[in-house]
Amino acid sequence: MLDSLPRDGLVIVAKRECPTCVLVEPVMRSLDRAGPLAVVCQDDPTFPAGVRSVLDDHELERSFRLNVDTVPTLIRFQDGREVDRTVGWERKEWLRVAGAAAAGEGLPDWQPGCGSKSVEPGVHEALVARYGDTGLAAREIAVGTWDDPWEACFERGWSDGLPVVPPTDARILRMLGGTERKPGEVVGLIPPNLAPCTVEKVAINAVMAGCKPEYMPVVLGVLEAALDPLFVMHGLLCTTHFAGPLVIINGPLARSVGMNSGVNALGQGNRANATIGRTLQLIVRNVGGGLPGAIDRATLGNPGKYTFCFAEDESDPDWEPLSVRRGIAPGKSAVTLFHGEGVHGFIDQKSRTPEDLVRSMAMGLFGVGHPKLCDSGNAVLVLSPEHYAIFKEGGWDRRRIEDELHQALKRPGRDLVWGAQGVGEGLPPAYADKVVDKFQPMPDGVLIVRAGGEAGLFSAIIGGWPGQRVRAECQSVTREIHP
Repeated sequence: MLDSLPRDGLVIVAKRECPTCVLVEPVMRSLDRAGPLAVVCQDDPTFPAGVRSVLDDHELERSFRLNVDTVPTLIRFQDGREVDRTVGWERKEWLRVAGAAAAGEGLPDWQPGCGSKSVEPGVHEALVARYGDTGLAAREIAVGTWDDPWEACFERGWSDGLPVVPPTDARILRMLGGTERKPGEVVGLIPPNLAPCTVEKVAINAVMAGCKPEYMPVVLGVLEAALDPLFVMHGLLCTTHFAGPLVIINGPLARSVGMNSGVNALGQGNRANATIGRTLQLIVRNVGGGLPGAIDRATLGNPGKYTFCFAEDESDPDWEPLSVRRGIAPGKSAVTLFHGEGVHGFIDQKSRTPEDLVRSMAMGLFGVGHPKLCDSGNAVLVLSPEHYAIFKEGGWDRRRIEDELHQALKRPGRDLVWGAQGVGEGLPPAYADKVVDKFQPMPDGVLIVRAGGEAGLFSAIIGGWPGQRVRAECQSVTREIHP
């Protein structure tokens, strides 16, 4: 493609929509008369008028191969090699590179150029994929000319049951632009097959999930938390229980990528919430081999196994965010992973004091798993703004809510043992003379997080996985996210 350029002479890369290129049009005609000159035009093969050699670069291949990021760019070639260049319009620089014919009488001494079309958002990666060395290590899967790439992804088992975005080279490169980490860096071994997962493979699955490149630091942080041995991702995948990974994001990154912590925070409609959580699930499926019906043995599962991800509402400076409660410095971004089953709605529209509300919430939380089972999994309590306002107006902060809730979640063992209340399920008889805690001690027993819309005295309870009862081997995990 570059063999059409003069071996000894000048090349100018320009576009008509650039005011500076239009400004120097008379200079380009002057240089053409002095010759030899070729103008590579990105958007209009009739521009500039009066120049004999104008090369149409709508495909931007020449601009890409010449590594142009600003127009106009003036380049001098000698023996087929570039020996000098300048960008924008600066008279003394054009005179230095091109000689007296570039004087530009009557023009200002300087005017900045415009961005090259070859570096517009999304374009550069497409050009690398088309004309350059992508450096991607993943094996390319050929799709026939008449095949539907979306259907091809379904046929190859890459989907969670919903359509995925076909991971083309250009899309993968664009996604990799969202992180400074090297594509070949191994993030960890993905269960159940313990397959190595590189940053490139994370990017591929992030493309399929529908992420934006700026989500990549969050996605990588989520994956690293999931691979913490204390999270026991392999066991969570294999369980017959409902649970799957629940992702809670705190800090400035949640806000910068536009995550939802407000209206419908646990529901559909927010791209960041939906696709960040979905990426983790696709990585476990596509890299680790965690397929439903194979190693994934959930009796029923829950819809959150597509994606279950939201941000905490940190708009109230008096509230201690979940990440800070769990040891992350204030102002830092963090991810907390919890082994969560589905959302159980909690309704209390009558309680008006913190004391009444905390007892009411304890009643709802006692239903997690079964009202007669204790220490068989923890829980997340998602406090809506209206319920939180009752606590705040009563002067209760996070620590007070946790302490009072822990006390309210105690029950006499005689009510919980096998057969009590005419129900076979429950605790062994040895608990009959004890006072029993429903969950582990705070703050691990119930993770309290603020989220939701301003209207509605509705909060949410998310039950945990029974594997959490072996605290030495299985815990919720909170880790800082590094941009």
